[in-house]
Amino acid sequence: MGVASRYWQLVKIDAAGRRQVQAIARAKAFFSDVFSGIACGGHNAISTTGYAYADNNDVPDAEIQLQLVQLSRDAPADRCLLAQRCLLCFISWQIEQVCLQLETNFGIAHGFNCSDLLPYVLDDDGRLEPTGSYQCLSRKILQSFDPDQSSLTTWTTTKVKQYPALNQFLLESGLYLVSDWAILNDTRPKQLERIFREFYSLTPKEIEYFVIFLESYHLVYRAQRLQQRSLGIRGKCLPPTTQQLQEIALNIQSQSGQMPKSETVMAQLQKLASLLRQYRIHVRGGFLPTTSIDVLGKQSILNADVSNPGENEDEQADFLQLYRPEFLACLDQALAVVITSRVKQLLPKKGDKAQKFLTALQLVYCQQMPMTEIASRLELRAQDAVTRLLKLKEFRADVQQQLLVILRDRVLDLAKNYFDTGRLETLEDQISSALESHISTVIRDAKISSQTPQSIVISNLFSQQLCRYLDRINK
Repeated sequence: MGVASRYWQLVKIDAAGRRQVQAIARAKAFFSDVFSGIACGGHNAISTTGYAYADNNDVPDAEIQLQLVQLSRDAPADRCLLAQRCLLCFISWQIEQVCLQLETNFGIAHGFNCSDLLPYVLDDDGRLEPTGSYQCLSRKILQSFDPDQSSLTTWTTTKVKQYPALNQFLLESGLYLVSDWAILNDTRPKQLERIFREFYSLTPKEIEYFVIFLESYHLVYRAQRLQQRSLGIRGKCLPPTTQQLQEIALNIQSQSGQMPKSETVMAQLQKLASLLRQYRIHVRGGFLPTTSIDVLGKQSILNADVSNPGENEDEQADFLQLYRPEFLACLDQALAVVITSRVKQLLPKKGDKAQKFLTALQLVYCQQMPMTEIASRLELRAQDAVTRLLKLKEFRADVQQQLLVILRDRVLDLAKNYFDTGRLETLEDQISSALESHISTVIRDAKISSQTPQSIVISNLFSQQLCRYLDRINK
């Protein structure tokens, strides 16, 4: 059951990006005419103000939507458009509900709220007919809706979560809206080998371990999933059942000679999916999950073995004292490598490009100067010339890659003080993942700093170390 007014009130975004509700009089009049039993009092009466009464606001959505869909496809042109408009109004409310649910489930962890999402998905202007060739998301949803296959609420939810513009924003916030089980279903063993070798730098033994888990998962879970599809059974990928986990464990035993517990199988599959999720976020241009220096030291490395809590806390403190200066030293080294390489590339070019690059870098990160002012200061044609000179996205990515390579070796050396060689081998992937997360935090802060107006002072580790390095080489 739903609220009648949602069929003639449209949720939209105004020119300033604020949410507003627009009442569409013609849609209300049409709805009242078609559904006179609702509009003329009775159990679901509509008030003269255009809102359903608070104590009688339930209307049979499924029946109403089915009739409106039929009218939108079979009625004369004017009534067809009005039926569509009523459905589009309803869709706008459901789109907002999806965004609210995303905020509730992921907003705090990923730093966004509903108002950040709405501009990507609420682009309906409220007109009866679209102007031009552009088709808003609501119309795409309505056009593809089949009432015989699903409800309009379910279909809207599905299409919103699949919408590319919204997904790109969520990716940039470190959120990938695909279940662990769907990720594992469409990852091939050869693909897994390449990702873990090239992206995570895992050892052949570690890669073989995860491949066995993936292949065993495919033999049981994915095979049953494909069989269900062949029978016309569809739906979300649910977590493996206890029986499926036991079957997967038997397959793992046949390949490795070891019989893991069902709980271990579940934990390792989730870990595998998490690593693949982080990789997909990265290659699609998003940020990986992030942790601070302290969280890195406490949770990702030393807490791998907490048999003696008191001793472990002392080790955490010792490790952090060693880790902090190592991180800063490695960041300095990575900056030096990347900046030196970029300067060498620019030296042969005309117009003193190498020196202008160093100056522009200092103005962006140390003074937060706008690109237009930098262009004027360096006598460049326009701000796009500064953008091409700096290539900040590429610069940050190069520093990130260098830093990960250098820091990983240093941290593994530090970890030798806390774990024996055998234990350390099993922790290498956790250490690499934790370092990747921490470095991503630093690089993300650097991006924010470079885009911040001069009037707002943003201090972050990347900018501080970069400015110190530039000061040293300019002396």
